[in-house]
Amino acid sequence: MKTNLFTLLSLTFAIAFSQNSDIETQMKQKAESYISKMTLEEKTKQLMNAAPGIEHLGIKPYDYWNEALHGVARNGRATVFPMPIGLGATFDTKLVQQIGDIIATEGRAKFNAAQKINNYSIYAGLTFWSPNVNIFRDPRWGRGQETYGEDPFLSGEIGTAFVKGLQGEDPFFLKSAACAKHYAVHSGPEELRHEFNVNPSKRDLYETYLPAFEKLVTEGHVEGVMGAYNAVYGESASGSPFLLKETLREKWGFDGYIVSDCGAVADIFTGHKIAKSMAEASAIAIKSGLNLNCGWAFNDLGNAIKEGLLTEKELDEALMPLMMTRLKLGILTDADESPYSDISGSVIASKAHAIVALEAAEKSMVLLKNDGTLPLDKNAKTMYVIGPHATDVFSMMGNYFGLSNSYSTYLEGIVDKVSDGTSINYKLGFLPYMKSVNSMDWALGEARSAEVCIVVMGISGALEGEEGDAIASAHRGDKEDIKLPEHQMEFLRNVTKDNNNKVVVVLTGGSPIDVKEISELADAVVMAWYPGQGGGYALGDLLFGDSNFSGRLPITFPVSVDKLPGFEDYTMDGRTYKYMEDNIMYPFGYGLTYSEVAYTNAKILNKRFKGKETLKVEVSLTNSSDMPVEEVAQVYISTPASGKGFAFSSLVDFKRVTIAANETKSVALNISPELLKTIQEDGSSKLLKGEYTLTVSGAAPSKRTEELNVPGTALKFKI
Repeated sequence: MKTNLFTLLSLTFAIAFSQNSDIETQMKQKAESYISKMTLEEKTKQLMNAAPGIEHLGIKPYDYWNEALHGVARNGRATVFPMPIGLGATFDTKLVQQIGDIIATEGRAKFNAAQKINNYSIYAGLTFWSPNVNIFRDPRWGRGQETYGEDPFLSGEIGTAFVKGLQGEDPFFLKSAACAKHYAVHSGPEELRHEFNVNPSKRDLYETYLPAFEKLVTEGHVEGVMGAYNAVYGESASGSPFLLKETLREKWGFDGYIVSDCGAVADIFTGHKIAKSMAEASAIAIKSGLNLNCGWAFNDLGNAIKEGLLTEKELDEALMPLMMTRLKLGILTDADESPYSDISGSVIASKAHAIVALEAAEKSMVLLKNDGTLPLDKNAKTMYVIGPHATDVFSMMGNYFGLSNSYSTYLEGIVDKVSDGTSINYKLGFLPYMKSVNSMDWALGEARSAEVCIVVMGISGALEGEEGDAIASAHRGDKEDIKLPEHQMEFLRNVTKDNNNKVVVVLTGGSPIDVKEISELADAVVMAWYPGQGGGYALGDLLFGDSNFSGRLPITFPVSVDKLPGFEDYTMDGRTYKYMEDNIMYPFGYGLTYSEVAYTNAKILNKRFKGKETLKVEVSLTNSSDMPVEEVAQVYISTPASGKGFAFSSLVDFKRVTIAANETKSVALNISPELLKTIQEDGSSKLLKGEYTLTVSGAAPSKRTEELNVPGTALKFKI
C-alpha cells in the first residue's frame, strides 16, 4: 500500500512537472516569436516602463511601474496595511504572506477592471515594485520605513513570505509579479543617491547587504529585481556586471527581469559620469544585464546601436525576460489565459481584508514602557486625548500608500473603548512641526487635570520619506537626528510636570525616535509606526487590554545618533544590534506584553552536532500570567570570533508562539548550518572551530537587554 501510494504521488508530481515544463517551453517559443516580428524601434520602446502597444502583434500597452509595499498603492481604493517597518515588527511570516496574497488579489481585481475601460496608465499594472529589502542601517534614513528593519535574516524571512503571497502558488502563472529592491547597498542619504558611490567591505556586503536579496531570489523566486541609484565599487548598481550578471544571474540563478530605479540609467551619464553620453549609459546598462529602464534613457538605444555600442541581438536577449513576465501574468495579448483573470472588484477593500489589516496593526505596535498604567480602565472617570496625529489619517499612511475608505484614527479607536460614563475630550494641543502662534492655550490645563491623558506625538510622511515626498524635511526626506520637534517635547514636559495623573505617549513614525526623555516622563510608551487603516481600532484594543501587545522592534532604538558612524559611512561597525555595544535605548527584538513569559530548559537535540546539519533546539516558554500572549522567541548565535571585529550576535531563527494563560509550551527552533558560519574579510564564509553561545530570548543579547530584564536563556556548545 505504501509502495502504491508513493508511486502514485511520484507519478502525480512527474505529470505536474512535465505540464509546467511544457507550458514554459511553449511560452518561451511564443516570446521569441513576438520578438522576432518586432522592428528595432518597437523593441526599444518595449524596454521602457511605459511600453506602448504593438497593434500588428496584438500586444497591448503596458506600464510596468506599480507599487504595493503595504497594499496596492497610488491606484485608488485598496486595503492599507502597516508600513513594512511595522510588518517587520510583527515577526509573523504567515501573516505577511497572507497580506501579500490579499494585495495580489486586490491588484488583480483592479487590473481586470482597468483593462475593461482601456486604462493602461502608470500604477494600473501587475508588476509590483515591492518589497524593499534594503537594510535599515541608519535611523536617519527617511525611507527606512519601507524596509523590514536592520537585520538581514529577518528581512529575508519576511520579504520571502511577502513575495510568495504576491506571486501565488501556480507553478507557472503569477497572480502578480513581486520585485526585490533596491539592489544593492542602498540606504541613503537621499540627496546624494544619484551620484553616491559605496565601497563596502566584502564582509559587510555578504553578511549584511546581500543576504535578503539572495533569499528572495533563491527561495522566494521573486520575478523582478530593481537596481539602485547609487554606485557600488565604482559601477552604477543599475549597470553593474558584478551585481547583475555575476552575482544575480550566474551565482544565484535569477531568471526574471531586472529594472532600473526610475532615472537610474540616466544617472550613469549625468550623476555618476561613468558614461560620456546617454547612448553609452544605455549600452552599459543592457550589457550589464538590465532589462527594463524606468525612465527615458533607453530612447537612445537606437543611437547606441548606430554607434556600435550595442547589437540588436543584445536587445532581443534583454527583451526575453520581460516578455516572459507578461506571459506568466497572462496579460501580453487578449488571447492570453490566466487562472486569475476572473477576480472581481468585490474583493477590493472588503471586510475580510479589513480584519487582516486590523490584526496586522495590532501585531505591529510595540509597547516600550509600562509602569502598570496599561491596560487602561474603560471606566476611568476622565480621559483626555491630545496631539494632531490623534486625528490625522496621513500619519497612519507612511508612504507608497493606497486609499482606504475605512481608516480608523487613534481618537476613534480610543473613544470606541471607553464607557458611556467616561468624560473623554480631545484638543489639538500642539502643531506637528511648528510652535503654536497663539499665546493662549486651553489644552494644557485640561490635559493635566484628566485621570488619564493620552498624548499622540511623533512624525509623519511629511518629515520622512522619499526625496520629493517629505515636504517638511530640510534633508530631502532624511533626518538630521532622531529627536522629535522641540515644541512637542516641551508640551510633554509641561503636561507631566508635577502631575500625579497618568500620561500615556503614543508615537507615530517609521524610524527610531529619541525616546530617552519620553520614557522618563511618561507612564507608558507605545510605538505605533504607520499602522495603516486599522491603526486606530488596533490601538484601542491594545491600550484597554482587549488584545495583548506582541510587536517587537525590528531595529535598534539608539540613545542618540551622535555616537553612530556618519550617515554616509556604509561600514557596519558601530551599527545595528550586531555591532553596537552601547548607545542602546531599546534593543532589536524588544517589546513588552501584558504577560510574563519565562524561558527555560533550552537544549540542543542533535546528540553529536558537527555544524554540518540543521541545529535543532528546544526551549520551554511559560506564561505565568492570567492573559494569553503571542511571544516572539528569538534565537541568536555568538561565534568564537564574536566581539573581535565580528558581530556580537546574529539572529538565526524566530518563532511567534501563542501561549495560553498559565501555560508552558515546548518550542522547537531550527537553525540552518549556513547561519553558523562566519563571513570573513574576503567575503567567504567559514565554520569556525571553538565555543558558540546560543541565546533564546525576547530581544537581542546586550548589556541593555539585561538591564531591561528581558527574559531569555543561553547555552554553549563546541564545534
